[in-house]
Amino acid sequence: MPETRMDLSSGDQTLTVSGDTRLLEVYAALPPGLYPPFPPVELPGGVAGLVSRGGFGQTFFFGAEVLGVTFRAPSGRVVRAGGRTVKNVQGYDLTRPFVGSFGALGEALEVTLRLRPGLVARHVSAPGSLDDLPELSARFAWEVDGTLHLMHFGHARQVERALAVLSGAVEGQGPLDLTPAFPNGMGVGAGGGVRDRRFGWVDGGAVPPVPELFARVAASL
Repeated sequence: MPETRMDLSSGDQTLTVSGDTRLLEVYAALPPGLYPPFPPVELPGGVAGLVSRGGFGQTFFFGAEVLGVTFRAPSGRVVRAGGRTVKNVQGYDLTRPFVGSFGALGEALEVTLRLRPGLVARHVSAPGSLDDLPELSARFAWEVDGTLHLMHFGHARQVERALAVLSGAVEGQGPLDLTPAFPNGMGVGAGGGVRDRRFGWVDGGAVPPVPELFARVAASL
């Protein structure tokens, strides 16, 4: 991995980071009012791991928030896809397939993320299950050991409406570090204590099956 670094463009609302950058390091580095496409939660593998798994907790299309990625393919070749601005579509065809490929296309060395503005951000939690809230407008929702978490940012009234669906919620007590739950890596599976709208996440769990198309793409890189 290259040395951890960050390149913030507040005007373009983008952030380019090395793949080993920790998720909470991103939050700490951003100016007030700009937010990344993941909640304030630490997970194994930093930004590279997050992108490989297709994000965490989001209720939107995570792939659209990854503007570019430089990765090392299984062959050892370094491939650059996408760009550092929203309008740059060079290599765009490989960026979205890489997101959520669970390592089938390689290892992310550098990632460019789209940032979103928000006047207010709140994170709340309450006992419950994701199954109890089929309709969500909050940008992030996840469950840890029977506690449901929602996080949203935007205008104050918008945030209040998005979080009002979770009755009896209390304000979050700062960022969460979930890495101790995954000492052997973060994988997909049933029976673990961590869930989002996409998967159950377990320690050392298996990755989803690799589609034949992805295998062919990986072999060609």
